[in-house]
Amino acid sequence: VQQISGMLMKLFQRARLEKPGQVDPRAAEFTLSLLVAMYDRSGTGYIKTRSAAAALIALSGDTLLAKYRAFFQFYAVPDGNAALITRSALRSLLTDLNQIPAIVGESCTLSCVEMATHSCFHGVLNSAIVEEKFLSWLRSEPAVLLWLPTCYRLSATEMVSHRARCR
Repeated sequence: VQQISGMLMKLFQRARLEKPGQVDPRAAEFTLSLLVAMYDRSGTGYIKTRSAAAALIALSGDTLLAKYRAFFQFYAVPDGNAALITRSALRSLLTDLNQIPAIVGESCTLSCVEMATHSCFHGVLNSAIVEEKFLSWLRSEPAVLLWLPTCYRLSATEMVSHRARCR
């Protein structure tokens, strides 16, 4: 938790320099509190870096495709010249990402994660999949992660302005 706190301080310090006046001075503190609430409910003082990274990626303002690629990079395992994501890595990713809606009381059960993993690996004979298969599955908007593209679309529409006047 202390290491993540330090990284968040640096991250938000840079963000404040890039976007003066747009970043709350307590952003690192608030973000750390959220991560602790999601991933350290028992107060051990330990959060998996990969879990925290998944949450930060999911909550970032980047495009969905960039988020999906980043998830793959963090959870994939090297296999010769390529990287692959295994069933257990996908389960870990989905479980980690599920903590985000869970914090507001909208989590799904473990069986949702299992069904999503099964749907991603449907028709796959190998024990792991390549990035393109993973991205294709995510683009189909699996129910377990439906909140992610929905939140992305909502945040994207906040920046839309129309030049129409109402009477």
